[in-house]
Amino acid sequence: MSMTKRSPDATEKRPDTPSSGSAQHGPSAAVLAAEQKVTFLAIFLGLVASISGFFDMEDYGRRFGVYNDQAGKYDFSAARQGTIVGLLSAGCLVGSLIAGRLADILGRRLTISASALFCCIGNIIEISSVSSWVQFAIGRLVTGFGIGSLSVVVPMYQSESSPAILRGLLISTYQLFVTLGIWTAEMINYGTHDMKSSASWRIPNGLSFLWSLILGAGILVLPESPRYAYRLGREDEARRTIARLAGLDIHAASVNHQIDEIRAKLEEEKAGAETRWYEIFTGPRMLYRTLLGITLQAGQQLTGVNFFFYYGTTIFRATGLKDSYVTQIILGSVNVFCTFGGLYVVKACGRRNALMAGAAWMMICFFIYSFVGHFKLDLENPANTPEAGNVLIVFSCLFIVAFATTWGPLVWAVVAELYPAKYRAQAMALATASNWLWNFLIGFFTRFITDAIDYLYGLVFAGCCAALVLVVFFFLIESKDRTLEEIDTMYLLHVNPITSSKWTDKTGAVTAGKAENGSSSEYSPATSGRHSRQQSEHVEVP
Repeated sequence: MSMTKRSPDATEKRPDTPSSGSAQHGPSAAVLAAEQKVTFLAIFLGLVASISGFFDMEDYGRRFGVYNDQAGKYDFSAARQGTIVGLLSAGCLVGSLIAGRLADILGRRLTISASALFCCIGNIIEISSVSSWVQFAIGRLVTGFGIGSLSVVVPMYQSESSPAILRGLLISTYQLFVTLGIWTAEMINYGTHDMKSSASWRIPNGLSFLWSLILGAGILVLPESPRYAYRLGREDEARRTIARLAGLDIHAASVNHQIDEIRAKLEEEKAGAETRWYEIFTGPRMLYRTLLGITLQAGQQLTGVNFFFYYGTTIFRATGLKDSYVTQIILGSVNVFCTFGGLYVVKACGRRNALMAGAAWMMICFFIYSFVGHFKLDLENPANTPEAGNVLIVFSCLFIVAFATTWGPLVWAVVAELYPAKYRAQAMALATASNWLWNFLIGFFTRFITDAIDYLYGLVFAGCCAALVLVVFFFLIESKDRTLEEIDTMYLLHVNPITSSKWTDKTGAVTAGKAENGSSSEYSPATSGRHSRQQSEHVEVP
């Protein structure tokens, strides 16, 4: 293809690119990132693409619960409450598994819009429920299809579209908007829970419909992922999108560099065999990374954070608080505020240390929470032990501080960086599905478990947090300030995760961002054998 004359620092071909027998010379990753700007369009992309106290509401209980003669009010059995809570996560599980394929067929942007439409349909089914709790639960299942799909495609769209200077930050905004959604729901629930009519629960659901509608329509005014557009042969569109999002001329050096990288990767994939779904397990070093991604996403749920958010009003009512909705607002506010701190952690701190420190912190909080709740709180009359109730609330807040600044936003960023482009959609879908699977299991079984062992349930999550410290320490490579190609190289070369933050490429094939001569290396499975032999004496293997 003919090209407009480039500036002197634009990328050029060199003789060993994997796709054509040559790699590429060009500006260093640091120079290219410095050239990019933080544009309103890029921020808007992050914002738009990232967009349960019902059980205590009188009208909701009267319609969908069962009257308890002893308590003199409507109540929910553990099975019914677990089903209503858990079916949303079950729908999310299915939605996340099919999202990768849909994104490849429809495109990232249309898949996000269609997923938001599913959320709207599910909300309509919920709002129109009159007396059948099964209808309401089915509505949550349909809503889950959309949410699960969004949880895969939104981070994928952001990672493929965002300028390098904002990539990690914008991927993490997904978690920020999850927390904002929880907080908004808690505020609305607090404002409506005293209403005697169905407005107490229909208003919160109606606002969920509004957010889905805004997302579904808003994404259509944004450009398609440049990488997806290029794969369809729309190079000019891909070039314009990259330039607009980075605030650059369409022939700027970093725009040329990204287009050349996309072209080289596509040519490499076309030269090889067709990718099969099972290669996320059999591809070069992919079993290790696929299992690690599944574990990290499951770990985000097994920290126990949704134990508080799904059953918070029920839990804190047991501490003797007259209005446990207030406590939920406190927890939600801490969650939102500290997630902003988590965005700073993503940008400034190492992934490994932050995740290990966060898991250790949450483990300590759960130990204290569990032992105080079980041994010090008077479960029959909590008003007799106000000090124990206060301790539970304080350590719940401290737990959420740890989660919101580490495991909340960081897991999305780490998993988005974990896989090579060839396997990213399928591997991310499977990893995200594990998150929703454990979300469902925790949502469904929590009532059964807490009814049996009360606050000692927290010890399960404490043990999981301890295990996550070890998983990160022994298996996760430090990826902060590394290019995606460099991260791929490190996993392929079995770099020791424990010392990975100090690892450097000591061969002549310079890694992007570390080069002194201003060039960047291109890496692929096709060159892994040669590259591994070149670096074998420089790499620490676990």
